[in-house]
Amino acid sequence: MKALAFLATVGPMDGAGDGLSTVAAAQAGDLAAFELLMQQYERMVLVTALRLLGKLEDAQDASQEVFLRLYRNLRKVESGSNCAGWLYRVTVNVCHDQRRRRPAPVAMEEIAEPADAGPDPQQSATEAERRRVLELSLRVLSEKERAALVLRDLEGLSTEEVARALGSSEATVRSQVSKARVKVREFVERYFRRSV
Repeated sequence: MKALAFLATVGPMDGAGDGLSTVAAAQAGDLAAFELLMQQYERMVLVTALRLLGKLEDAQDASQEVFLRLYRNLRKVESGSNCAGWLYRVTVNVCHDQRRRRPAPVAMEEIAEPADAGPDPQQSATEAERRRVLELSLRVLSEKERAALVLRDLEGLSTEEVARALGSSEATVRSQVSKARVKVREFVERYFRRSV
């Protein structure tokens, strides 16, 4: 499957309508409600894990672990709270643990997009190049910078939400995102200077 074709075009995942009653029902033991939670958030978790890990197989393993942790710790998710925020935090932690166990950098895979009615070859080539540069630029970031940048810029979370998900202060997140953006910009400039 091709991941970046999908990732580059996927904007922030929307946790709206997470059905607070669905969380409460799942906490009460309703397996159908838990299944509904999984279906609602599986794409968000997989995309975030893929952006953090770069390899589809690893992202799928991480996603499985995230939902296993959700099932085991469902009581810790408050019915009135943001389930998506809890899942982002757990996804980042699971990916961090997985990267620590497998530190070798891997190339990002691509998730296939649904086939369009005959895409323009020039546009396809441009998009492929853009995805490759995104993939490579994420590799130059530290793990903390990558997590902050992915959650803030690619997932569209607010600085406050990223800080909660990463267990840091908002000032730390702003600093990490700022440093990451500078590194990505410098990488992109070097990349295109070499390409010309």
